[in-house]
Amino acid sequence: MAASMAAVRGIRGATVKYLLHKSKTACVHPRRWLNLQEYQSKKLMQDCGVAVQRFFVADTASEALEAAKRLKAKEIVLKAQILAGGRGKGVFNSGLKGGVHLTKDPSVVAELANQMLGFNLTTKQTPKEGVKVKTVMVAEALDISRETYFAILMDRSCNGPVMVGSPQGGMDIEEVAATSPELIFKEVIDIFEGVRDDQALRMAANLGFKGPLEGQAADQIKKLYDLFLKVDATQVEVNPLGETPEGQVGIFLPHTGKLVCFDAKINFDDNAEFRQKDIFALDDMSESDPVETEAAKYDLKYIGLDGNIACFVNGAGLAMATCDIIDLHGGKPANFLDLGGGVKESQVYQAFKLLTADPKVEAILVNIFGGIVNCAIIANGITKACRELELKVPLVVRLEGTNVQEAKRILSESGLPITSANDLDDAAQKAVASIAKK
Repeated sequence: MAASMAAVRGIRGATVKYLLHKSKTACVHPRRWLNLQEYQSKKLMQDCGVAVQRFFVADTASEALEAAKRLKAKEIVLKAQILAGGRGKGVFNSGLKGGVHLTKDPSVVAELANQMLGFNLTTKQTPKEGVKVKTVMVAEALDISRETYFAILMDRSCNGPVMVGSPQGGMDIEEVAATSPELIFKEVIDIFEGVRDDQALRMAANLGFKGPLEGQAADQIKKLYDLFLKVDATQVEVNPLGETPEGQVGIFLPHTGKLVCFDAKINFDDNAEFRQKDIFALDDMSESDPVETEAAKYDLKYIGLDGNIACFVNGAGLAMATCDIIDLHGGKPANFLDLGGGVKESQVYQAFKLLTADPKVEAILVNIFGGIVNCAIIANGITKACRELELKVPLVVRLEGTNVQEAKRILSESGLPITSANDLDDAAQKAVASIAKK
């Protein structure tokens, strides 16, 4: 189970899944391949009428200083722009502590930006070496008196979108879900009706907004749902949704405020790329695993793991089951690779090319259950890859389904050292044993 859970974590969406699970709603497993920086998400919200604090983006310290002066704000917040969470508690290899800083002096912004830009920021969600910061966001900082949590996401158990909220927001929402699940509120959204006025008002009340603030919060909730639909999102998460001392509602970083959107996370449906080309063009691939990026070029879903048995499977569920059964027999999967349904021989070749390039890989397990997948196409791709790449690690193949007899004939007559398996259990045992013999 450890192996497949690692794969699921790689598929992302952990925070809201956790909330739903803790509040006794079936968890979901959204795939998220598009990654946007915080300032890009804020711009999308701004375009949908969600109020955001004033901000500028800078690539150099001089640009950051100029942005701070242009804001003419009483207080300024400077944020390093990377795709990992926990930036406020992160550490730079320049020695600077924290990827989020507040100041009332614009000149300090340049000094801080000098210690951020070009340096690696390490947080609890980054690799050990951290991630290089190439951009900073310079924004107006405002006061906040109370923080709440709000999100909209797709939930399989409800056959559509669900609103999730809590009157206790901020950085410790996971702890709230674990210790006080009664403070997590949900509203199922009818996909034909959208968010009704009574639902938005009820959620606003559950979040603790009173009087005129209840209406303000309900209005922001409805606009966030409009954004959710417009960009084909699988999740829109804002934390915290706050209240200022002046009695306004917005989405804030602690100690900032007004009617603004801050620290929002948007997850997109990668299947909607064909109609969201402008948004997908914003994708910053520089922080992505280069192998994942290369795999995506060929419509392969790849997530690297720590083991030494490479997995080549069609279907996410079967891929996780394959990881699990390898682990059950004492082996460790080297990756999660989902070939998908519309298989081409060239994809098989490219998948093998990716797998064999990993120095950790000591064996490859192919596990194909052919429904819409033609097993003969897989077999031809395998034989071509083995010959052209001069495969040097043991290869175990389990094929079942459409045109499987022809596929088995292709493999058996290839003359290649391919070990056939009768079922998934047999395949996993043989893959683990092939490494033990070396």
